[in-house]
Amino acid sequence: MTKPLYFDCHATTPVAEAVVQAMAPYWSECFGNPAGASVWGWEAEAAVAQARATMATAIGALPSEIVFTSGATEANNLAIKGVAEACLARGRHLVTVQTEHSAVLAPCAYLARLGFTVDYLPVNGIGQLDLSQLAAALRPDTVLVSIMAANNEIGVLHPLAEIGALCRERGILLHTDAAQAIGKIPLQVAAVDLLALTAHKCYGPKGIGALYVRTGTPLAPQLHGGGQEAERRSGTLNVPLIVGMAKAMTLAIAALPDEGPRLATLRDRLWARLTAALPDLILNGALTPRLPHNLNFSVPGVNGSALLAEVRPHLTVSSGSACATGHPSHVLAAWAIARPGQCGVAVWAGEFSPGSRRRSGRRGGGGGSAEIADGKWVLNRLNWVCHRPSWVSNRTREVLTGTNWVSNRTREVLTGTVGF
Repeated sequence: MTKPLYFDCHATTPVAEAVVQAMAPYWSECFGNPAGASVWGWEAEAAVAQARATMATAIGALPSEIVFTSGATEANNLAIKGVAEACLARGRHLVTVQTEHSAVLAPCAYLARLGFTVDYLPVNGIGQLDLSQLAAALRPDTVLVSIMAANNEIGVLHPLAEIGALCRERGILLHTDAAQAIGKIPLQVAAVDLLALTAHKCYGPKGIGALYVRTGTPLAPQLHGGGQEAERRSGTLNVPLIVGMAKAMTLAIAALPDEGPRLATLRDRLWARLTAALPDLILNGALTPRLPHNLNFSVPGVNGSALLAEVRPHLTVSSGSACATGHPSHVLAAWAIARPGQCGVAVWAGEFSPGSRRRSGRRGGGGGSAEIADGKWVLNRLNWVCHRPSWVSNRTREVLTGTNWVSNRTREVLTGTVGF
């Protein structure tokens, strides 16, 4: 089966071959329990210790400050609920942002049902948090601020250094979800007290993550049992996945000085070509500061679900988080409030990751890496899909173009009257 080209590395990434090789011995050869008192256990324990030290060094932390989890969702839950429980005597107020991932919003909502007060701050016209609004929201009983490093849909970066300084002045703990940031931008823990990571966004395995916990940060465990991870997270450690995560982070961070600018150049070139063909397109969030591999845009007046259905046989893109498939994007809804009239009723959001082209270009059918790199193939495929009668029903064509929000130029391109 010929699969569509993969342009959705915000959802997940393929595991790098070097990562697969690094994990291989720990499935069946070096299979010991790292808590076991035997040569098998010591061998596994040594592998975990090496991975922990590698990851800690990569983000400027101490090895003892790394807590392994099953992923960023668990890490975020441990950080938010763990701090809230540990700091009950100090206060019951938390601050977060409307555009956070559901792995942050859901535990905050859970705590609100238990009697905590949670303030959900809006974003401004470029998708960032306004620092003056954050300062105004902080109270004497605020115990935690949770703000992601990089948005998982629109890719906008928040100013963690400034946010961290503001929180530290008030003696308030700062947690950040860095699932989308690791290996994509330089990332250090100097400004934060807790930082959640996952492996599968940077060519590592699924099912493994970590939480950085600054020494001295109060944290109540949320899983109880054997007392692993210095009593902070019970459960037998998954050695091969831990080794794989450390390897993936090492490779991604080592490649970052060259890969980041390369991806940003490809992203900007594609955006320039798209807007030349479709001048109505709206960029969701600021182009800078932004993740270098992210492009998220809206077509005013075009039904996003209908357009995505026609594009999916050829391009794997998305209109929101993979964790919220089937629901409207709460990120774009919050951003639209900050930019009234700038987003159409329906949204087509493409999360563009050309870094996957070396693996997906060959199997995508119809496009080599050179064509993908300059965006021509993506443009031509979008045009072909949108006007080819065998793919677009009359009803879909009406949905795509039957509204006065669509300019004549956009209507011509979508219906094939003119080409790219």
